[in-house]
Amino acid sequence: MSKKWYNYFVSVDPVNPGAGAGGEPAPDTPPGSARTAAQTIADIAAAVKATPTFTQPVADPTAFEQIYQAAEVRTPAHGFTIFKIADMLKSEHIRSLPVEIKRSSVLLALDAAGVKLQEIIEDAVRRDRALDAFELVQQRALDQLEAKKSDENKKLQQEADRVLTELRASIQANNDAVARERERMQTWRLQKQQEERRIADAVAPFATENPITTGPAAAPAKPEETPGS
Repeated sequence: MSKKWYNYFVSVDPVNPGAGAGGEPAPDTPPGSARTAAQTIADIAAAVKATPTFTQPVADPTAFEQIYQAAEVRTPAHGFTIFKIADMLKSEHIRSLPVEIKRSSVLLALDAAGVKLQEIIEDAVRRDRALDAFELVQQRALDQLEAKKSDENKKLQQEADRVLTELRASIQANNDAVARERERMQTWRLQKQQEERRIADAVAPFATENPITTGPAAAPAKPEETPGS
């Protein structure tokens, strides 16, 4: 029975890359060809459009199905996608079987449905590239937001520095005003004491106890607060 091209993916003998399942040469593989399963998959991936185009916005980036729809990755009419294959591989009927049997079971199911493995690989590649492309879209949006906010922060910092400089200048001006007034008060107090001594000296011959004070004036006592006031 003629084997299909997907024999590349069923079993590949490291010594004879052209062998199919069971080690016999795959008819679709030219004699002496050094192609491998990985190379075949690479060829399929290369045939898929490199960068998908998003034709509609994605409202919820965590809803990957929206990303696939926006990138026009459609579920084929036969319903077989890479996710259906994933579900088949996790089926309780084959999930505990060896990899070779899992692979054969899936290929038999695809053959029975008339679905080529190439379609499944292409579906997987399209979805992966849609996710990668959308990641780049989000990264560009993040970079733009970061640049915008960085510029805003720079302007805000400049404004904050300007306001802070003004406030510091105002604080310094207030402190300088207090210092000048304190110095003026100290100078006046010395002059006051000299004036009081002059007065006291003039009163001294006429009073046993001189009523003139020559020191700093005592601060008036604060009125005592009564309970409930």
